[in-house]
Amino acid sequence: MEIERSLLIVEDDDGFARTLKRSFERRGYEAVIAASLEEVDEIIKDKTFGYAVVDLKLGGASGLVCVEKLHAHDPEMLIVVLTGFASIATAVEAIKLGACHYLAKPSNTDDIEEAFRKAQGNAQVALAERATSIKTLEWERIHQTLIDTDFNISEAARRLGMHRRTLARKLEKRPVK
Repeated sequence: MEIERSLLIVEDDDGFARTLKRSFERRGYEAVIAASLEEVDEIIKDKTFGYAVVDLKLGGASGLVCVEKLHAHDPEMLIVVLTGFASIATAVEAIKLGACHYLAKPSNTDDIEEAFRKAQGNAQVALAERATSIKTLEWERIHQTLIDTDFNISEAARRLGMHRRTLARKLEKRPVK
């Protein structure tokens, strides 16, 4: 049995959201866009979706809250999280909250549809040993702290024990989207 081809796109970048919507509609989906958690609340009052694409950072809000809300609304919905900077910490949280997959931007419609098809996971995937670099570990710690502080740079810098301008410079080199 195929899941209804209805898709909720939760994305605050209007241009990207419209592009995704048109692309999925050409593939036979009925797509609806929400740019905020408040819009999601209004939309899901009247409709259930088979699929959802959720941006990790929705303005000042966390897309993880949206994932949790959508999963509570319909545990069968297949949810893919998109992010401008992928980290292990946010990937783990997204999956724990109900997402079926987590993709780094830029991702296109093909990538997202493939993620929906891989919702069950694969126990046979090859295990590769790869050392994590200090820079990657530092960036994941910064990213998790930003999430914990609702992207408040001053508070994140305080918790990380660094000057706010130092954190701002690091973010300019590798922005969180």
